[in-house]
Amino acid sequence: MSTQRKAVALISGGLDSMLAARVIMDQGIHVEGINFFTGFCVEGHTHAIRKKDRAKPKRNNALWVAEQLGIKLHIIDVIEEYKDVLINPKHGYGQNMNPCLDCKCFMVHKAVEWIRAHDFDFIITGEVMGQRPMSQRRDTMPVVARESGADDLLLRPLCAKHLPPTLPEREGWVDREKLLDFHGRNRKPQMALARQLGIEDYAQPAGGCCFLTDRAYSDKLVDLWQARGEREYQLDDIMLLKVGRHIRPNPRFKLIIGREEGENRFLEGYRKQYVSLCPTSHKGPLVLLDGWPEEADLELAARITARYSQGRDAEQVTVAVRQGDGEERELTVAPMPPGEIPADWHV
Repeated sequence: MSTQRKAVALISGGLDSMLAARVIMDQGIHVEGINFFTGFCVEGHTHAIRKKDRAKPKRNNALWVAEQLGIKLHIIDVIEEYKDVLINPKHGYGQNMNPCLDCKCFMVHKAVEWIRAHDFDFIITGEVMGQRPMSQRRDTMPVVARESGADDLLLRPLCAKHLPPTLPEREGWVDREKLLDFHGRNRKPQMALARQLGIEDYAQPAGGCCFLTDRAYSDKLVDLWQARGEREYQLDDIMLLKVGRHIRPNPRFKLIIGREEGENRFLEGYRKQYVSLCPTSHKGPLVLLDGWPEEADLELAARITARYSQGRDAEQVTVAVRQGDGEERELTVAPMPPGEIPADWHV
């Protein structure tokens, strides 16, 4: 009897990786999934926090895809290793602060390490030639295979017919004729294949929930690095960049202002780590102060906090200023008029 071959599929949570895994599973290959946690792809967190996103699924899409496919999913924390990829990308950035090509090389390389450690035969990704302008071009797809160390153990089932046969194809582990020739950014072929395979529910067809592709998020990350004078971050930093209204009146500090009840509750969990402000005379947001403020900065922060409270039109608003150690005092201030908050303070 022939040995059943084993493949690991990079599962992002989008439709492409779901289809790629399914196409290979349907050829009798044992498939397991792998998902790398960088900290920048936690879409379900923001859906759970904000009221406006209440109708969106509160799920980890990679786990959900694995469940739909009936495969095991291995989630691997690469937060620390990924820092060098983001901070020092060899191939530069794609859209906004996304180190697209370096990111793909890194993740496939980690998958190579994984298959060697777990005695698997090859790697599957959901890449489609021409779909992404940096990492999925005809000239850059070989770069991923080469620099990751995967070489011809990297199989892209959705566009395999546009590429040279890989080892799994040459050895007959998979039937090349049953692989696909998708190309470009049109998602209709993937959606048609999903219908054919009986897959009705899936995340956005383009997949991907990386906040580094988002301009507003990327601007906040760059601002954080500039303010701190170093390109460094921790998990709490990148989580807080996803929440609230960010205002930086000067290089010494910025305010993270809750925009609704869900964000206020989320920011509550950080009050022991930051100076926080909250109106007490009127309903209003919880505000975290990130940086090294001077005494005059606290009054300015309180005035901005009052501006976003229900006392914005009052002559005075009382704001509680609480240190991380719990020490608290109150400031009574005049709310800052909207016109006095310059546009360039908004990060």
